[in-house]
Amino acid sequence: TKDEYLKPAAHDALQGAVSPTQESGRDKESLSSNNSNPWSMAPGRSRPHPPMCSGPTEIRDTFKYINTVVSCLVFVVGIIGNSTLLRIIYKNKGMRNGPNFLIGSLALGDLLHIVIDIPINVYKLLAVDWPFGVGLCKLVPFIQKASVGITVLSLCALSIDRYRAVASWNRIKGIGVPKWTAIEITLIWVISIILAVPEAVAFDMIAMEYKGEHLRICLLHPMQTSHFMQFYKSAKDWWLFSFYFCMPLACTAIFYTLMTCEMLRKKNGMQIALTDHLKQRREVAKTVFCLVLVFALCWLPLHLSRILKLTIYDEKDPNRCELLSFFLVLDYIGINMASVNSCINPIALYMVSKRFKSCFRVSADRGYLGNL
Repeated sequence: TKDEYLKPAAHDALQGAVSPTQESGRDKESLSSNNSNPWSMAPGRSRPHPPMCSGPTEIRDTFKYINTVVSCLVFVVGIIGNSTLLRIIYKNKGMRNGPNFLIGSLALGDLLHIVIDIPINVYKLLAVDWPFGVGLCKLVPFIQKASVGITVLSLCALSIDRYRAVASWNRIKGIGVPKWTAIEITLIWVISIILAVPEAVAFDMIAMEYKGEHLRICLLHPMQTSHFMQFYKSAKDWWLFSFYFCMPLACTAIFYTLMTCEMLRKKNGMQIALTDHLKQRREVAKTVFCLVLVFALCWLPLHLSRILKLTIYDEKDPNRCELLSFFLVLDYIGINMASVNSCINPIALYMVSKRFKSCFRVSADRGYLGNL
């Protein structure tokens, strides 16, 4: 899965499904059901938790294998698709332009996540203990968050780039990396890495006894020491929803609206000589819009589940079991859809862009896919 909030509930920790992507301060009821959670029954609590729900355990066991199959498919398709996409941009001089380098940056971020994070997450879906140490416990969620940040900021940069292209029709497209695009890509990676640092700080290993076994669990630590990390933990879901989901959609809506207005304003005065160039830029704009739409569809269920859980779910409500089961199902569906987003962009480009489709076919005919 692609980000730290992809795992639905910390109660998976004691059942072996916990991973570094898991939230620990939420859905603590399954931990307390085994009396193994030292923080779930804090002194001074007004009333204890009601009886535990049995549904979440069954749902978790069912989706554990579904998630494993989906993750394996994402691993194979993602490596082939993103590697081919990067090779196409590198090998074809005609594909070396600003928008395509931003798309390549996005593909590289997805590829890093697929190669490093997905195998470890699949292992944790099936294993009980975390054997990789504190270093990987912090590194995996860090890479996950950085990868999501690269995706989000790249989509914003692509939307802005399309508006800039429409606002200056007479700008002739060159070959190579424009200076501003190189700066954009550098800033995207630097900002994404900086924003991912709190994940490395927040995640840690916790040792506990469960059914006579000594388990080492990697998760977002429930007891953050600094005031900033306490605030980050409490505001995390809203921060993820606003910055990593709403921002790219709002950016696309704003700049595509401006782009449409600019196109309508200049339509009547457009020179005939620029007709082919205009069609090409429209295709690129359509491609970028498709990438943003795919991103929104893949991440909506997960964010919807998190926000609904924050706003309407009460872990002390005796009648909460059906609602909890619904949230867990929505969570797991969101997990798989968000994971698919790591491999689906090359497929979307193949379906939408004639140029990328042609290059993909040439790569397949020449045997590039088999040499990856």
